[in-house]
Amino acid sequence: MQENQTHKFCVAPLMDGTDRHCRYFHRLMTKRARLYTEMITVDAAIHGDRDYLLGFDPAEHPVALQLGGSDPEKLAEAARIGGGVGYDEINLNVGCPSDRVQSGAFGACLMKEPDLVAGCVAAMKAAVKISVTVKCRIGVDDQDPEESLFGFVEKVAGAGCKVFIVHARKAWLEGLSPKDNRTIPPLDYDLVRRLKAARPDLTIVLNGGIETMNDAAALAEDFDGVMLGRAAYGAPYLLASVDELIFDETAPALSREDVVRAMSAYVKREFDKGVRPHSITRHMLGLYHGAPGARAWRRFLSENASMGSANILDDALAAMRAREPA
Repeated sequence: MQENQTHKFCVAPLMDGTDRHCRYFHRLMTKRARLYTEMITVDAAIHGDRDYLLGFDPAEHPVALQLGGSDPEKLAEAARIGGGVGYDEINLNVGCPSDRVQSGAFGACLMKEPDLVAGCVAAMKAAVKISVTVKCRIGVDDQDPEESLFGFVEKVAGAGCKVFIVHARKAWLEGLSPKDNRTIPPLDYDLVRRLKAARPDLTIVLNGGIETMNDAAALAEDFDGVMLGRAAYGAPYLLASVDELIFDETAPALSREDVVRAMSAYVKREFDKGVRPHSITRHMLGLYHGAPGARAWRRFLSENASMGSANILDDALAAMRAREPA
C-alpha cells in the first residue's frame, strides 16, 4: 500500500448533490476527506457562468473538479480553467451511465474507447500542473470486466494518469436506469483488488456499495483509498468519524448542533448574496439520520423550504428540541 494519502477517503461527485454548498457542509465534519464537484460538462465549464458553476469556498480544500466530455481540446481548456480557479485535481468522468452522457458520447461510454480517454488525459495533463485523474467502471454492457478494466487502465496509465477511482460494477448503457445502475450490477471488489496487486505503482480508489464507516475503514486497508457517495449524502454525519477512523486524527469532531450553528451562519452570509436558503438546507436533511429528532428535523426543513427565511436552521433546531421527549 502506498504512503500517499491524498485519496484515502473521498466523497463522490453526485449530480444535483455535491455543489459548493454541500461541500462546505461536508467540510465542517471532515478536514481530511477529498471532496468532488458535481460533474460539469466541458461546454458548461468553458462557456457557462464560471462563478456559479466552478466557484468554491477556500475551506473546501482539498477539492477536485470533475469534468464530463470526450473532446481532448475542450477538456484541456476546461481543465486549464479549473486549475486557474484553484482546484486541487481535475477528474474525468468515465463512469456515469445516464442518458445525458450517452447522448453526448462521454461518461461510461468511454470505457469502450480507452485510446480516446488516453488522448483526453494526455491533453489535460499538458494543460495543467495539478493531478489529472479518472473515475471509471469495471466495464460496460457485454465487456469482460477483467479484460476491459485492465486494458483500460493500462492504456490510460500510459498517458500519465496515476489515480483511478473504480466503481466496482459494470454499467449497462441499455436496459437499466441510472438509478438501477448504482445497485443492480453486482459488485466485484476482488477484481479491483487484483488491479491494485497488478499495478502497485498506481493509486487505486474503490467506489461502489460502501455503506458504513466501518466498511470504509476495513476496505481502506486493501486499497489506496475509498470513495463514498449516496451513503455520505444521505447520512452526512458519518463524515464526522472520517478523520479519526481513516486518518488517525485525534481532534474531536464537531457535534451535530455545532454543525447546524456553523451552517446557520453560512446560510445568513449566502442569503445576503441572494442565495435561497433551500439551496443550502436541502443538503442537510439527513444530518440527524439515526439520531433522536431526525424526523422532526427533516420534517421542519421540508415543510418550511419555501419560506426563504435566513433563520431556517435556527428555527429547525428549536422545533426539533421542542418535539424531543422531556
